[in-house]
Amino acid sequence: MRFIIVVCVLLLGSAAVAVWFGVRSLDEPLRLTAPEIFKVVPGASFARVAAELASRGVVAQPRAWVLYARWKGLAAAVKAGEYEIQPGTTPRELLMKMVNGQVLLHSFTIVDGWRVEDMLAALRRNPDVSATLSEKPADLMDQLGSPGLYPEGQFLPETYRFTAGTTDLEVLRQAHAALTRELDAAWRGRDADLPLQNSYELLIMASIVQKESGLPQELPVIAGLYLHRLSIGMRLQADPTVIYGLKGHEGEIRTVDLRTDGPYNSYTRTGLPPTPIALAGAAVIRATAHPQKTDAIYFVASPKDDGSHVFSATLEEQNAAVARYLAHQRQKAAEVVH
Repeated sequence: MRFIIVVCVLLLGSAAVAVWFGVRSLDEPLRLTAPEIFKVVPGASFARVAAELASRGVVAQPRAWVLYARWKGLAAAVKAGEYEIQPGTTPRELLMKMVNGQVLLHSFTIVDGWRVEDMLAALRRNPDVSATLSEKPADLMDQLGSPGLYPEGQFLPETYRFTAGTTDLEVLRQAHAALTRELDAAWRGRDADLPLQNSYELLIMASIVQKESGLPQELPVIAGLYLHRLSIGMRLQADPTVIYGLKGHEGEIRTVDLRTDGPYNSYTRTGLPPTPIALAGAAVIRATAHPQKTDAIYFVASPKDDGSHVFSATLEEQNAAVARYLAHQRQKAAEVVH
């Protein structure tokens, strides 16, 4: 009898020690020296999750982890998806991360001034996006719920975050919805005297401004200049519209290009081109809705070599600014030779 009692005491003691180590393991950092990506597949039991992490050497006491999750009623609440496990994370923290569905988010950035074709090419190169679209989908806007809408300009440049397996169409749906919100808000809050008829014209003008300058401080000035040209019936004479109409023509714009009539040639036609010519960012859309009032109708690159421009209200001022710029370019060329 005494032997049985001793054995029971030893077994109870061993069990208590095991429980103590098991509970303690829940708050000890996982065995990681670098972040690790782990995928919980749909339908996987928590026991399977724990076993796989143990096989990788990440979880030291998988059984204690599973028992704790079941005791807390959390084992069945773990969400499927990709998780990034950081060094220093404890099993208890990782369990809550999986229960809360704090999955790893991937990203895709649409760059200001891209064309739709640039955006689609970048989407195809992104390994985290599930490709479903053809290279040049003719019915892209139909698939996004906006049939008949020309796709150029219809996606807002910014960084979009998404879970693994998200399709290219869903990323574009987010970007189009973001553009619609930004454009609608800008149109509602626009300056009252804009010479534009609707939000689509605002987007067209913003796309031109987007292609003309990358300096934030210049955006309202350039927007004001082009809107001033529009209001007085002057042709926009914007090189980017001509380039867009050439569809694939590379290199410097030629004199013959400026003289060849077409819907996007703002040297031969008055008014706005028929569609946007690029993806305009939020800052450009807002600047175009609230342009700086100006009498300037001409501008040329500044000799400062910082991407800025010189703005002029008269042809005489413009010719002088052009002369200064050309003289600066000649001086730079001479310095290179010597």
